[in-house]
Amino acid sequence: MPPHNGEPDPHAPIASLPNTPAAERKLTWVPPRTGRNVIIAAAAVMVALLLGFFIVHHLKSDQENTLAQDTAKTAEQPPPVDVVPVEMAALSQPLKLPGETAAWYESTVYARVSGYISAWKVDIGDRVKKGQELCDIETPELDADLNASQAKLNVSQANVKIAQADAEFAKTTYDRWWQSPKGVVSDQERQEKKAQYDSSAAKLDAAKAQVALDQASVDRLMALQTFKHVTAPFDGVITQRKIDIGDLVTAGSTASNTSLYTVAQADKIRTFIDVPQNAAAKIVVGRSATVVSDADRIHPFGGTVSRTANSINLASRTLRVEVDIPNPDLALMPGMYVEVSFDLKQSGSMQVPASALVFRESGPEVAVVGDDNKVTFHLVTIGQDNGDFVQIASGLEPGDRVALNISSQIASGDAVTPEEVKGQAAPSGQPPTADATTQPAVAARGE
Repeated sequence: MPPHNGEPDPHAPIASLPNTPAAERKLTWVPPRTGRNVIIAAAAVMVALLLGFFIVHHLKSDQENTLAQDTAKTAEQPPPVDVVPVEMAALSQPLKLPGETAAWYESTVYARVSGYISAWKVDIGDRVKKGQELCDIETPELDADLNASQAKLNVSQANVKIAQADAEFAKTTYDRWWQSPKGVVSDQERQEKKAQYDSSAAKLDAAKAQVALDQASVDRLMALQTFKHVTAPFDGVITQRKIDIGDLVTAGSTASNTSLYTVAQADKIRTFIDVPQNAAAKIVVGRSATVVSDADRIHPFGGTVSRTANSINLASRTLRVEVDIPNPDLALMPGMYVEVSFDLKQSGSMQVPASALVFRESGPEVAVVGDDNKVTFHLVTIGQDNGDFVQIASGLEPGDRVALNISSQIASGDAVTPEEVKGQAAPSGQPPTADATTQPAVAARGE
C-alpha cells in the first residue's frame, strides 16, 4: 500500500513506475548497505596488497644481501684451477698414421697390334691366370703385310736358286778354262772366266742375304700375329676393362692410345705410409705393424715394414714407408684408405695433457701448483706431441701438479685453489692393438 501522501514505499521493490516507458520501468532492486560492503572489501584488498609488497621487498633484500656476502666471500678466495699429476710416459707408444694400399703387381695392358676388337673374354672382377686370353683383335692390315712378306720371301728363295745355278755354271766354266793346256786359251780368257765365277758367287750370297732379310720380316710379322690374342701378364684380377667389340685400337702405350685392361695381383698388398720426421728414425725394416680398414675395423691385418725411402721428403718432411701385408682372401683392395699402427719404444720421459701447455714469447711453459697452492710457470722442452698428450723432455719432475687451461690473468706466485681432475692421467702401459676376439684374425693374416 502506498503511503497516505501518495509517494511509493522506499523499502518496497520497485517493479515499475506509472506513466514511464517500458525500457525505463525495468529497474533492479538494490539491497540496503551495499555501498558500505564494497568499501570494506576494497579496504581489505588494499591491506593485503600492502602486506604482500612489504613481505616480497623484505625477502628480496635478504637475498641481495646474501648474494653480496657470498660474492665477497668468493672474491676473497683464490681462483680454482684443475690440476693433474705429472706421470711417466708409457714404455711403448702407439703411432697411428694414415696409409693407402696398392696391389703387389698392377699392369695396364695395351695393344701391340692395330686393329678392331673382335671379342673380349674377361670382365672386371674376373680372376685370370698368366697367359690366359683376354681379348682378340682383328688385324686386316697386318694380315696383308704378312702375306706380302711371305710372297717376297718366296721370290727371294727362287732368286737364290737362280743365283746358285749361275754360280755352279760359272764355277764349271772357270775350272774347265783354268785346266786347259797353255796356248789353247789365253790368260785373259782365264781371268774373265774367274771374274764371272766370283760375280756369280757374290750374287748368290746377295740372294741368300735377301732371303734372310725377307725371312726376318716374315718372322716379325708372325710374332705380331701372336699379339692378336691379348693374354694376361700374370695371375691376378681384372680391375678395368676399357674396350668393347668393334673398338678400333692402336698399337702402343702413348697418352693418345686407349688401354685394353688393367690387371692387379692383390694376394699380397703393399701399404704406403708417410711417417713424420720425428718418428722416422724409429721405423726400420722388419718392424711389425697393424693395419685397420674402415670397411672392417674389428679384424686388423698384421704386416711388416719391408722397405723405406731412407730419405726425407723436402716438401712434407716425411719418410715414405712400405708395409707388406698377406692378403690371400683379398679382403684388402688396392687403393683403400687404411690406418696403420706402429708400437714405438719410448725412453723414460714425462707426459702431460696438451691442455697444460701455455705458449709464450719465451717458449712453451707449464703452470705447476706447489704444496703451498701457488703457481709457478716452468719452461719446458717438448719431446713428442701425441695429440691429447705431450711428452716433456725437460722442465718437470714426476709428481708435479700441473694446471689445465689456466687463465691468462693468473701470474707466477699467485695462489689458487687446486681441484684434482679425474680421467686426465697420462696413459700408461702398452695399449693393445686388438681385443681378444681379434687376435686370431691377426695371426691368420700373417702376424
